Amino acid sequence: MAKATKTTYINTELDWAEEQLSSWKAYVDANPLNLIKDRIEWKPTARGGTMPMVIASIEAQGKFIQETMKNYLALLEVVDKLRKAEEAKVEVRGNGEMSTMAEKWLKNRK
Repeated sequence: MAKATKTTYINTELDWAEEQLSSWKAYVDANPLNLIKDRIEWKPTARGGTMPMVIASIEAQGKFIQETMKNYLALLEVVDKLRKAEEAKVEVRGNGEMSTMAEKWLKNRK
């Protein structure tokens, strides 16, 4: 009976995480802190007029961008560690297991 191989989806997840990193970086680059202004929209009043209303203040936007940068750096560190771990894995032919002698040789060759 054939043994079912265990499929890992780590590379797909890492690719997705790297896409998120690039989109976060593009957002932060497109919205520099020194150029942020209050986002104001006109809200209709009960009497039929309109009045300006702050949708997103400078402070709220700045905080969001800073949190995005923190999340970016945290995710970047995790992705780098996982990429190194994946690159360190060795593909083994056959049933996917290495003998202890082969494992010792692989550890000592570096």
